[in-house]
Amino acid sequence: MPAGASPSDDAAPLAFTVKQQGAYQLHALDDTALAAGLTPGMGLADARARVPALDARPHDAEGERQLLERLADLCDRFSPMVAIDPPEGLILDIDGCTHLFGGEQALTRDAVRLMRTQGLRVRAARAGSPEAALALARYGEGVQDELQAIHALPLLALRRSPDTRLALRRAGFVTIGDLADVPPGPLAARFGAGLVDALDRLLCRSDSRITPRRLPAPIRAERRFAEPVAHVGTVMRVLGELLAQVCAELAERHQGGRRFAARLYRSDGAMRDLAIETGLPVREPAVVLRLFEERVEALADPLDPGFGFDIVRLAVLHAETLGAAQEDLAGSSAPLSADLAALLDRLGVRAGPRRFRRLAPRDTHIPERATHLAPVAAADLPGWDAPPAGESPLRPISLLDPPEKIEVMAQVPDGPPRNFRWRGTLHRVARYEGPERIAPEWWRRLGGYADNPGLTRDYFRVEDEAGHRFWLFRAGLYGRETDAPLWYVHGLFA
Repeated sequence: MPAGASPSDDAAPLAFTVKQQGAYQLHALDDTALAAGLTPGMGLADARARVPALDARPHDAEGERQLLERLADLCDRFSPMVAIDPPEGLILDIDGCTHLFGGEQALTRDAVRLMRTQGLRVRAARAGSPEAALALARYGEGVQDELQAIHALPLLALRRSPDTRLALRRAGFVTIGDLADVPPGPLAARFGAGLVDALDRLLCRSDSRITPRRLPAPIRAERRFAEPVAHVGTVMRVLGELLAQVCAELAERHQGGRRFAARLYRSDGAMRDLAIETGLPVREPAVVLRLFEERVEALADPLDPGFGFDIVRLAVLHAETLGAAQEDLAGSSAPLSADLAALLDRLGVRAGPRRFRRLAPRDTHIPERATHLAPVAAADLPGWDAPPAGESPLRPISLLDPPEKIEVMAQVPDGPPRNFRWRGTLHRVARYEGPERIAPEWWRRLGGYADNPGLTRDYFRVEDEAGHRFWLFRAGLYGRETDAPLWYVHGLFA
């Protein structure tokens, strides 16, 4: 039976079961099952004996969690501070948001209406602390003064262990009001400090805050409509206005955005998310809006306004420092890399930002592992180390994979090369630099080829008599790691 549906007279009682200690027990029941005398925690065999027509289904904890996450997304329209209290609770910090809806009561009414449009039965309560609001929603009865309602709550609202609740009942306490005026010292001495802290939070005596499921973006803007907007062109125009606002704030911070996310809220509760990433920080509204338009055009599922959008929200999820650009002698301030980044941004919006990759450095001394392919739009990638001014590169750009074995003549086994034979050609060494010693990584094998099982390498930059420059290395320390070191050519200098 769908959530929120009213059971009919001929509907079979519905219950969801969980397996506890090898036996199935009832976990949740509908009204028909409750009216038949069944209760959560009852064994499935006993329940079937009482109600043979019981419709028992396995409880889907993961599906329940996903539903709660989706409902929390829906509640983002009311407040950016939303927390989840499994298995069925949502907590909204509405401080500073009520004026957008005409007050607390109007916001609560809209939130309840939205949940009911999802086919759910919902109970809502407002209080000065998250614990009090949850307790009133779960156990509160009727509309009355907040403090009186909290005092009337059962001990179950404290959310303490069954043993603690049993001890409280034996001591003569029945409701929260019975504990409200008890001095905290004796209460903590007998039942523990945790009970006093839970009571203070429930009675709003201590400062209690929620931990939101996601923190609000530091730079964001939104637009709410008095009447739902059903034209996509109008929504994109509003998105452009919001981009102008966030880009102005980025300029004040001397930053540029790398990730922008827009969320469109439909009046029927549905949402559509649009997100783009850029290869370089940007803060030009027209550039970002063009990428959003490309994103909308590339959607496999077209943007359907349904009964109209009533909220458009924009956030800058990642920003980086972006200083002023100096124009060159030709009057242009955009380097070639910026043009390439703009092209890749547009291609990435259509084909996916992870489809285009670039070489990025990796923190390792091993040459063949020093680079890896990373998405073009990936943020927080390290930069390349520039060679010293006036010096030639210490390593070649092009490496051989795998390194090729060569025959080398040296004065001593661990000395520099004098000449070497590679691919049938003899090269006489005119100049050399080195060695540059690279030790193996102890947690893995260094070599990617069979005859170098993780040996120390001594690299030499050599130039033959014809002016060709090579990057050679000797694998293995003579007398310590091997008695016959092998030589390889690993790369060629331009």
